[in-house]
Amino acid sequence: MMCFVRGIRTAGLLLAGALAALTPAAAQDLSSRPIRMIVGLAAGGGTDISARLVAQKMTESLKTTVLVENKPGGNFVIAGKELQSAPPDGHTLYFISSSSLIAQALHPDHPIDLLKFAAVSEAATGPLILVVRNNLGVKTIGELLDMARKNPGKLKFGTGGGTASSLYLATELFKSTTGINITIVPYRGSGPALNDLLGGHIDAMFDAMPMMAPQAKEGKVTAVGVTGVKRSSTLPNVAAIQESGLKYEITGWYGLLAPTGTPPAIVQKLRDEVAKAVSAPDVVEKLASQGMEPRGTQPADFGKYMQAELAAYQKIVKDAGIKPQ
Repeated sequence: MMCFVRGIRTAGLLLAGALAALTPAAAQDLSSRPIRMIVGLAAGGGTDISARLVAQKMTESLKTTVLVENKPGGNFVIAGKELQSAPPDGHTLYFISSSSLIAQALHPDHPIDLLKFAAVSEAATGPLILVVRNNLGVKTIGELLDMARKNPGKLKFGTGGGTASSLYLATELFKSTTGINITIVPYRGSGPALNDLLGGHIDAMFDAMPMMAPQAKEGKVTAVGVTGVKRSSTLPNVAAIQESGLKYEITGWYGLLAPTGTPPAIVQKLRDEVAKAVSAPDVVEKLASQGMEPRGTQPADFGKYMQAELAAYQKIVKDAGIKPQ
């Protein structure tokens, strides 16, 4: 009888071990149902464009639909709560931009802490670009500053993503660095802001390269500067803002998060899919044409990067005296 019981116990342990060995592989299979990829900004902006590039490649690779869902508004709270309430099974993701993290720096009471989610990977990075409407009559940073100083408070700068975005932070930093008096007009996303720029309702705006580089190349807007330490190879004739003598730098980036508690095996699988997506030749070419560089970093590295970026944003907010709106 004792041998029989021991035999059952041994067989049970072997079966449990076999199931445990299969669990990571099984957990990585995400093809059973569609995947939601949440974007906290309106459709048509740089974040949305990049998210759809990644989603398309993941759809092809994972053999399931990766559907981009735009959840704009509320300083990214709406989108963050979608991820916060989702099960940690890899089927609900949050494609964020630097704007999503900047919301925390601008609003200390922000209810969503992105650092508590599972960091998956940084997808791409690149400078922001400052553009003006074509009939404004300026073509350089110097000319823009001169006009702003001669017309205090009259120039209108649109900010896609409202008052909790990298575009808003870039505008406030530009305002404090130069000492100009401008009117900031917030929008729910870059798409609506661009429409108003083209319609002459606002005068200028910062934006991510994927959204605005094509507009500048087609001559629909006038690019006056990029925010990196050097010129972008996408628009080599557009000066870096630092070339005008201003100590000014801020970059944009995109990344992917999963719900808190998502198993490491799933997180790693998702990271590998992001890296595969942004390294595809056609995506690399598309990103390059928009002034962006592919990344595909490891989860731990992306987590550390977000921590460092949040600290940097908080310092900018403090040093510039930027107040939440």
